[in-house]
Parts: sequence; C-alpha cells; structure tokens
Amino acid sequence: MGTAERRKAPEDGGAAGSAAPSVPGEPDRDIATAEPDAPARERPERSKQSKQSDRSDRREARERQSAYRPLWVEEPARRRRLPDPVRTAAVRAVLVVAVTLIMAMVAFLCTLAGSWLAFPMVIGSVTGTVVATWGVLDVWVTRQVWKQRHGVVSMPSSTARAMRRERRRARRQARSAERTRERIRRRGGAGQLSHS
Repeated sequence: MGTAERRKAPEDGGAAGSAAPSVPGEPDRDIATAEPDAPARERPERSKQSKQSDRSDRREARERQSAYRPLWVEEPARRRRLPDPVRTAAVRAVLVVAVTLIMAMVAFLCTLAGSWLAFPMVIGSVTGTVVATWGVLDVWVTRQVWKQRHGVVSMPSSTARAMRRERRRARRQARSAERTRERIRRRGGAGQLSHS
C-alpha cells in the first residue's frame, strides 16, 4: 500500500479514519472491557485501597524528606572507647608532645638562621621534652590505676574484686527485697506483714 492510498483511506470513510488500526493481540480501546471474574463492586474498593496506599506512601516520603538527615552514619567502633580519665591524660600528652616538637623545630631553624630566639627555644624544647615524658608516663599510670580499680584484673591486691563483691551483695539484697514484696502481695495482705 503506497502513501497515496494511505492518505485516501481516511477520506473514504469517516468511521474508518477515526478508528486506529488494531494490532493483533492488543484489545480495542473503544470497547469497554470488564474483567469477567471480578464483580463490579470490587473495583471501587481496589481503587480506594490503592488511593489510600498511594496517599500513605506520599506521606511517608514527605516525612522522610522533612526528617532530619544526619551528616554521617555512625558505625560500631572496632575498639572500645578509652575510659574518661585515660582519654583526658592521652589528649594532654598529645598536646604537650606536639608543642614540644614545634618548639624543637623552631629552635633548629632559629639556630640555622643565627637568630637570638634560638637560645630561648632550645631551653623551652628541653623543658617541653621533660613535660612530654611526664605526660606519656601519666597516660600509662592513669590506665593502670583505672584497670586496677574498675577493670577485671584478678589479682589479690585488685580493688576491682571488692567493688564487684559489693555490687553483687547489693543486687542480692534488692532481689530478696523484691521477693519479699511479691510474697506479701501474693498472700493478699496489702501492707500487712504478719497474720497474728
């Protein structure tokens, strides 16, 4: 069929020109199709349910967008966090070591330049070295003391044992008090301790 015949085909019949050529296997759009198995009542219910689910989906999407998004996602730490006293000592030691290294570098550069600032910087870096050594030792000592008091060191001199013993004793007393209260409650004596 040529292009001229195609152009003439709509002119021949008005109804033929308005209808789109049907593709095999595709239903006609002009004919209203109804599902044979589904009754007419179920269709509006489905549409209501789909509208409600669409609304709830849209609402959830809006809430997700409006919700606060954190700048980063926290991951579980590979190692446990240091105890607070140990962390404080470690931060102090790092700061002192950093200042000492800066002073030593400035002293070296001032010595090369022949500046008058070289001597005070050398004195300061020597003092900083002593303080930095003390800071590093302080971290080690603080860590050992914390382990001794709160850790799980099972040595006879460890105070952790005594503290665990006290905690156990307090838990036992709380449990026995709870059992006594439960027993009184079961007997039906509201506030009555004895049956005499």
